[in-house]
Amino acid sequence: MRVLPAAPSIEGLTAVVTGGSRGLGLLMARQLLRRDCDVVLLARDAAELDRAVAKLGRPGGGAVRGVVCDVRDGPAVQQRLAEIARDNGRLDIVIANAGIIQVGPAEALGVEGFRDALDSIFHGALNTAFAALPHLRRSPAGGRLALVGSVGGLLAVPHLLPYSCAKSAVAALAEGLHAEEAAYGVTVTGVHPGLMRTGSHLHARFGGDRRREYAWFQALAGAPVLSMNAERAAERIVSAVQRRRPRIVLTPVAKLGVVAHGVAPVLTTRLVSAVGRVLPRDGGPGTAEGYRVEAEEQPPARRFRRVLGVLNERAAGRFNQRG
Repeated sequence: MRVLPAAPSIEGLTAVVTGGSRGLGLLMARQLLRRDCDVVLLARDAAELDRAVAKLGRPGGGAVRGVVCDVRDGPAVQQRLAEIARDNGRLDIVIANAGIIQVGPAEALGVEGFRDALDSIFHGALNTAFAALPHLRRSPAGGRLALVGSVGGLLAVPHLLPYSCAKSAVAALAEGLHAEEAAYGVTVTGVHPGLMRTGSHLHARFGGDRRREYAWFQALAGAPVLSMNAERAAERIVSAVQRRRPRIVLTPVAKLGVVAHGVAPVLTTRLVSAVGRVLPRDGGPGTAEGYRVEAEEQPPARRFRRVLGVLNERAAGRFNQRG
C-alpha cells in the first residue's frame, strides 16, 4: 500500500469558504477549523450564517465568523475578501463552493434556468477566484484556491443540465487557472464530487413534474451505494487542498463514470440517454424549492420518502439545511 507523505501544516492560515453556511461548505469549514485555520464563512443569509457559526464555534484552535455576501456580485466579493485579508493580516486559502441545484427537464427549466445556474455557479466561482488571487499570491504560505465543480460537469446528467453546464465551466476554469497561477506560487484544485448526503435536496429547485423530480433526486442523493458520506467527502476535499492536488473526483461511481466516458464516450452517452428516458417528462412551468415540494405532499407520501432517504434526511438536520 502506498503511503502518502505527511501533509504540510496549515495551522494559523486564514481560510474563506463561500456557500459555507450549510451542507458541504459547512463541513469543509469544520475540517479547516480542525486543522487550526481561522475560517470565514460567506453566504447570503445572515440568520443561516449565525446558526452555522454557532454549530462550528468551539474554544481553542481557529476562530470562525460569518460574513454576508452574494458571490454573484463581483464588486461585493472583492470588497469582502479585501476586508478579510486586511482584518486577518493575510488570506491563504479560498474555497469557492457557493451555487444552486436545479432539477427537471431542460425545457421546463428554460433559458432563464441556465442563466441562473451560470450566474450562481460559474460567475460566483469566477468572481471569487479573481477577487482572491491577488491576496493568495501574497500569502507567505503560498495561496491555495479550490473551485468546487461536480462530476456533473465532467459528464452531463439529464434533468440537471443547467447545473452540468455551469459546473463544466467551473472545471475548465480550475484547470486553466492551475496552469496559469503556478508561476505565482498559487495552487488551484478542481473539486468534482458525485452524490453526497448533505441534505441539499431541501434547497434544490425542482421544475416540471416537481413531486416526481423531487422523489428521484432525494432518493438517489441519500442512497448508501451511490452517494457518499458528506463528512468523509469534506475531509478528503480539504486534505486535497492542503496537499495542493490539482484535481479530486469523489465517490467510486463518479470516478467510474468519468473514466468510462473518457474511454467510451458513445457508449456512456447511450447509457445516460437510457436513464433520461425513464425520468419524468410532464409538469407545469416554474420551479419550487425542495422543502416546499415536500410540504405539498400528503403525510403518508412524505413519511415514505423520508424513510427511503433517511440518511439524507438526517444529514439535512445535522448540516444546517433545515431552518
